[in-house]
Amino acid sequence: MNFFKITFTMFFTLFYIINSASALELKPVISLEIAKKMADSCEDKRAEKNWNPINIAIVDSGADLILFRRQDNAFLGSIDIAIRKATSSAMIPRSTRKVGELAYGENGLLGPRPGVATVDFLVPFAGGLPIRTESGYLIGAIGISGASSDQDEECAQYAIDSVKHLLK
Repeated sequence: MNFFKITFTMFFTLFYIINSASALELKPVISLEIAKKMADSCEDKRAEKNWNPINIAIVDSGADLILFRRQDNAFLGSIDIAIRKATSSAMIPRSTRKVGELAYGENGLLGPRPGVATVDFLVPFAGGLPIRTESGYLIGAIGISGASSDQDEECAQYAIDSVKHLLK
């Protein structure tokens, strides 16, 4: 009887460990390879449109930096802004434009969540977008800075669209 209990316990323990390990492997994540493709696409878009040089930051779902790229002559002050746009979009999984609307409203007056404006690491203007799988799972965010805010956001969206087929 004791042998049966030990065998039974070992079997279920092993079964639990195997199931736990495979659950970790199934979580979608953004890879450096995908981040590089996104940055390349964004740089191509910037060159095509002849915008100011840009800084590109891509973070994972925990807001940890995966890739940062600064183009020649991109504003030094935009380095931190690009990173903060990406982290803002990862932490509050919305566009940074939406973060601004929460703080200031669409008309520039107080928005529905004016306290958002007091959080020092959040960027309340366009250029940061969350990156989601086709099923909607957040895997990271991208922040662009150096051109106008609208151009930064357009570049970020173009980068996401360019790898959409890889975001399963």
